[in-house]
Amino acid sequence: MKLGDIAEIRTGLILTRKKAAIKYEIKKTYRLITLKNIDEKGAFNEEEFDMFESNDELNEGYFTKEGDILIKLSHPFTAIYIDKDVKGLLVPSYFSIIRLNTRNYIPKYITWYLNSDIVKRELIKSQTGTALSTTNNTILSSIDIKEIPIEDQYRIAKIQELYLKERELLNKLIEEKDKRYKGITDRLINMN
Repeated sequence: MKLGDIAEIRTGLILTRKKAAIKYEIKKTYRLITLKNIDEKGAFNEEEFDMFESNDELNEGYFTKEGDILIKLSHPFTAIYIDKDVKGLLVPSYFSIIRLNTRNYIPKYITWYLNSDIVKRELIKSQTGTALSTTNNTILSSIDIKEIPIEDQYRIAKIQELYLKERELLNKLIEEKDKRYKGITDRLINMN
């Protein structure tokens, strides 16, 4: 099954068209997802979301909804699942928004599949652009999605969720170990 057959795919907003140039042009301010908010494995990090000052009220189609999938349109083409905690974010044009229109697939499975090495290699092969590898919605629509039973999709989604949580905890442990190491070495230096 092709991704375009099971989902609506649309590019995010071209920000320059709606950015308020001066203070009095600001009609509304929105939270904006940027590249710095996600890691290469498809998880949100601790970075604050940017604020976007718009000269117009924006179409709701450019905002994340629970169950959406965002995919970065340039290398490494990272996909990320949108849960209830990050709905309502403005999506810029360097992401595409993928909204499933079938119950035969779950968004977390599609996110995992889009982040797989198989799909990443396919996207690199069909890339557009020379200096920076990019893709587009036509190429995304043509991606073959492996059909597996819904129960297996849920199992994969759970394993992916546990994997991302474990990575987050290991990164926090590394940060704590770094602080401890720095504290010990600072004390040793200051003893003399």
